[in-house]
Amino acid sequence: MSSSAQTAQPRRVPAPPRPPLVRDRECLVAGVSAGMARHLGAPTWIVRALFVALALCGGAGVLLYVWCWAFMPWQAGESAPSRRAPVAWMLLAPAVALVLVASVAVGSWSGLLAPGAFLTVGAAASFATAAGLWATLIDRTDPARGPRHTTVIRVLALTLLGVLFLILFSRATGGSVLALTMLPLAGFLAVLSSTLMHRWRELAGERVRRIREEQRSEMAAHLHDSVLQTLALIQNRAGASSEAARLARAQERELRAWLYDGDAPADSDLPTDLRDYAGGLELDYPVRIDVVSAGLSAERASGDLAAAAREAMLNAARHAGGEISVYIEGNGTGVDVFIRDRGEGFALAAVPSDRLGVRESIIGRMRRAGGAGTVRSDENGTEVHLHIQTTGGDRG
Repeated sequence: MSSSAQTAQPRRVPAPPRPPLVRDRECLVAGVSAGMARHLGAPTWIVRALFVALALCGGAGVLLYVWCWAFMPWQAGESAPSRRAPVAWMLLAPAVALVLVASVAVGSWSGLLAPGAFLTVGAAASFATAAGLWATLIDRTDPARGPRHTTVIRVLALTLLGVLFLILFSRATGGSVLALTMLPLAGFLAVLSSTLMHRWRELAGERVRRIREEQRSEMAAHLHDSVLQTLALIQNRAGASSEAARLARAQERELRAWLYDGDAPADSDLPTDLRDYAGGLELDYPVRIDVVSAGLSAERASGDLAAAAREAMLNAARHAGGEISVYIEGNGTGVDVFIRDRGEGFALAAVPSDRLGVRESIIGRMRRAGGAGTVRSDENGTEVHLHIQTTGGDRG
């Protein structure tokens, strides 16, 4: 009886872990409510209603929202946060309305220190200043808005603050001048000086990049005198076809790319593509491939010339091995690529008709692209010459 009762007891399934408390990069305003709702497993509208209810309790909801905004991290990703709500325009609209009210009611105010005047002017200056600061500090990096949106909002905010200052200054007398007129003036200066923060961020980023580049140069000099020379010595002592030499050459290429390419990705041009492809072939075949580029070329890695060159390099690595040289020469009218190996050579006419690598993937591909491909082979090796015209535009 007891054993059956124990058997009938259901097994307790552990509860799934809560999602992390992070803000969405695609959000309405700040992503606080959506991130907290996902973490708590509650509807988003309930969390927003809770913030509004707490805001009525002495402003506790506002303080809690600002605290979460400051300390909740963004969701993992590389894209900049984007907000659906036009916050800057939402702040600018009441500022326009309040400035119009101030321009009409200024004559009926008994004094600029009256409660109505103080509330109207203070609210108008606050909304206009907040709109300008939001556009400068937040909307500038928003992919959906950008610098043009920021400039428009800043100009409108500064115009409203300037108009409000002139209205009050023309009406103010005596000691009341320094009372309310300081509010739009302070907002005007705050919006103007907010660009300094953006400039400061740019200067700080430039300083960090400069320090990183200096450290990279020092590291490159040290590694060049030690690790790179050791890898080159291994290649010379082991021979181009040995496994140790191929691995050492691959590591040397990766290390040089990490040291000298920097943080920017390499352009998808023909020399870069063929160098990367040569590195892959060296890991798969007992070969050493040197890729040299001379002149300027607009040919891209996605073109027919690159595809034919890769096929020629693959054939040389597969059938000849040893040392292979790839020479790329570009000018304003065309691009030439030479792939040479030191294999036993072959006769193109003796290649079986069902082997279409040289005929179609190299020579035929270049002919269809409007270029030319030739193969010259003898007992001293094989040379594949690819040529394509680039006059009149980029063929890649």
